[in-house]
Amino acid sequence: MDEALAALSPALRRVLDVLEARGGEVTVNEVAAELGLHHNTARGSLDALVDAGLVVRSRQPARGRGRPAWAYTSVAGAGIDERTRDYLALTTAFAHHVARTSADPAASARQIGREWGAAMAATAEPPTGSAPGQRRAAGAVDPDRAARTEVVRMLTRGGFGPEPSADATRVALRRCPLLEAARSHPEVVCQVHQGMVEGMLTVRGEDPTGVRLLPFAEPGACVLLLPDAVAGPA
Repeated sequence: MDEALAALSPALRRVLDVLEARGGEVTVNEVAAELGLHHNTARGSLDALVDAGLVVRSRQPARGRGRPAWAYTSVAGAGIDERTRDYLALTTAFAHHVARTSADPAASARQIGREWGAAMAATAEPPTGSAPGQRRAAGAVDPDRAARTEVVRMLTRGGFGPEPSADATRVALRRCPLLEAARSHPEVVCQVHQGMVEGMLTVRGEDPTGVRLLPFAEPGACVLLLPDAVAGPA
């Protein structure tokens, strides 16, 4: 983090200062107006800060016609503390290590992800009327605590900025806590995240077969596919 800050140009530092002063989500237009920049210059600077791991980007809620605007938040403004930053640095180092040393980096990463997701789900508050590892009885419907809702909830807590489709069989992940490592080693980081979802579902008594994570499948997002069998009732 300190190295990334030290490497910033004065122009990028000014943009980051605006975000840190706001302490919340800021749009391209707001940065452009604040600093007297052209819209394209402001957007390029913000995207450069995202690439440097100093800023996170997410879609704003849709308002009227057209695609929703991007919103940018400084890592400091997003509430990521020193301990979390150290954890992210460690996980990034892990991704590089697995990519270099494993005979099958994708399989190794996915298995680690399954164990991680299972641990997350096992310690999370269970759905109403059930317990971790307990399969729902045939015909039982709990719309508020369906498997897909649990996955989206835990991904939200994990900082992935999930945006589920109406039936939640397709979830756009607008944020990535490990974006830099994911771009360098998607075969590791993205497989960890897919395995994480599979582990979550397994602990909830769901069959994770058919779960797929498509890295950078659309502008600004990876896409998680949850088949109908594990999506849970709407």
